[in-house]
Amino acid sequence: MLPLALDAVRFRDIIQPMTLEIAAGPSTIILGANGAGKSVLMRLMHGLLAPSSGKVSWRSAGRQAMVFQRPVMLRRSALANVVYALDLARLAHAERVAMEALEEVGLAHLAHRPARVLSGGEQQRLALARAWALHPEVLFLDEPTASLDPHATREIERVIQAFDAAGTKIVMATHNLGQARRLGDEVIYLHEGRVLERAPVETFFSQPVTAEAAAFIKGELPWV
Repeated sequence: MLPLALDAVRFRDIIQPMTLEIAAGPSTIILGANGAGKSVLMRLMHGLLAPSSGKVSWRSAGRQAMVFQRPVMLRRSALANVVYALDLARLAHAERVAMEALEEVGLAHLAHRPARVLSGGEQQRLALARAWALHPEVLFLDEPTASLDPHATREIERVIQAFDAAGTKIVMATHNLGQARRLGDEVIYLHEGRVLERAPVETFFSQPVTAEAAAFIKGELPWV
């Protein structure tokens, strides 16, 4: 199955014209320095932005979800935040499904805590619970652990791996090389709005084809 195709997509001067296909199955990591266009590309794929030229098309009409670096928390409890997402999707048994999602991410004991008083890592897990409750076919993750400490990062990565094991296609943007190796099956390397490389994770890290990718792996390009 081919869930997503980008045909000569361009977004102003941030994303240069590219043709790209994202298939179901293995996790796809979009790597690149800050300013490479990772977040814009993710938003184009998820439909939050419309390309200024070209087109984005889906062969599958399955449900999608996206989690951002700084998730938006509603002024209500953790449980109510998940229930709200389910109500928007018009899914039945919202409270039961929401509690199951909170259990999956380890937040069931905080179900009735106001979402906005949770720690940064807990808020990110709550955002993942909202996604989990929807059982998405594709989950887009935009730098989901960029501002988190190592413990919170491990917790988030555990949940991402659970999505992967459950059959959700993971598409994640990051500049964290270790995270890319831990969570990814393939890497798309983005540089100045262009796809310079696409390869299996280990091939990308051991045999980069372009000088830009090799420098990025060595830390010789700005990436934080």
